[in-house]
Order: sequence, then structure tokens, then C-alpha cells
Amino acid sequence: MAPHKAPDSTRRSDRSRRAIHDAALALVGEVGYARTTIEGIAARAGVGKQTIYRWWPSKAAVLMDAFLETAARQAAEAAEAGGAETGGAYEIPDTGDLAADLKLVLRATVDELNDAATEAPMRALAAEGIVDPALGAQFVENLLEPQLQLYVTRLRAAQDAGQVRADIDPRVALELLIAPLTHRWLLRTLPLTHAYADAVVDHALGGLLPRAGA
Repeated sequence: MAPHKAPDSTRRSDRSRRAIHDAALALVGEVGYARTTIEGIAARAGVGKQTIYRWWPSKAAVLMDAFLETAARQAAEAAEAGGAETGGAYEIPDTGDLAADLKLVLRATVDELNDAATEAPMRALAAEGIVDPALGAQFVENLLEPQLQLYVTRLRAAQDAGQVRADIDPRVALELLIAPLTHRWLLRTLPLTHAYADAVVDHALGGLLPRAGA
């Protein structure tokens, strides 16, 4: 008789965590953040409520962890897909055409913000981060900051190539690109479209490009 093999608790925990993440994201999208509960997440994931509380203190923490895991997976997939050109790094492309590169990434941002599968959870986290400073700081540090650094890297490369004024602060410049999209998305002032993303790039570069005779 073959010896009995003990269950792999690590694999079981990974499966449970992934099921909980998926359940949290799905429920927020279906019923909204306010009506999503730990009990509902547990039932959807097929785990006990205490399993969730053993790993997370609140539904906001579950949602945050789910987003971080999803973002990490997407970054890994993007790096793998572009490995031949970027050396496996997840970065904003540098084709030598700054406007085209920025339009490409801002169009992808528009698609992400408009994605029905993630829009509700993202709005929930943004709102919770306002009333919960600790959650908001985690959202910025772990999710937003790595993405912002991609813009800093690309804009500094453009400065080195003489495509952007040397006196420009990349941290300020990137907000000229990202903030308009975030404002329109959060407040739903007008539709968030690729055409708008292109216009934001054109307007922002008007102030970033070297001045004639400078």
C-alpha cells in the first residue's frame, strides 16, 4: 500500500486566498461595496468566515489584497509578453516618440478604468482610502506608486534625449497626464475615452516640450 500523503496546506491556503480574492472582486462588482459583506465573500468563496478574519481585518483589506494580487499578476504577464523588447521589465515603452508612447499607456489606462470587472472595486478602494488614511496610504504605496515611477522613468529618459525641458519635475509632469483621467473617471464629468486620453497628452506636452530658442 502506498504511504498516505499529507495534504499540502500551503497549496490549500493559496487556493483559498485566490477564491476569496475572486469572490470579493465579483461581489463588489455585482452588488456594490456597501452590500458586500465578509459573510457573503466567505459563502461565495466556499470558506468559513473565520478563515477570512484570520488573514484580513476587514472587507476593505480583502479588496485591497485582491487588487494588489491582480496588479502583480498583470504586471508579470505584461513583462512576459514584452520580455524580448524590455528585458522582462514592466515599463512604459520608449520608441523615441514620447507622444505616441504616452498615448499608448494612457489609452490602456482608460480601458482599465472603464473595465466593468474592476471599475466598482477600484471606486470602492478610492472612496475607502479617503476615510481610512491607513488604507489610503497602502493603496498609494503598493498600487499607485509603482505605476507612477514608470512615468518618472520614461519622462527622465525623454529629458535625457532632449525631448522634455530639463527644468521639468517629472513628478509634477506625470500628474498633468494622470490627474485629468482620474478626475473625469471619479466624478463622471464626461465620458472617459481614447480621444480624451490623446488630447490630455497633446495638451500636457505643450507645456513640457522644449521652447523654441531655449
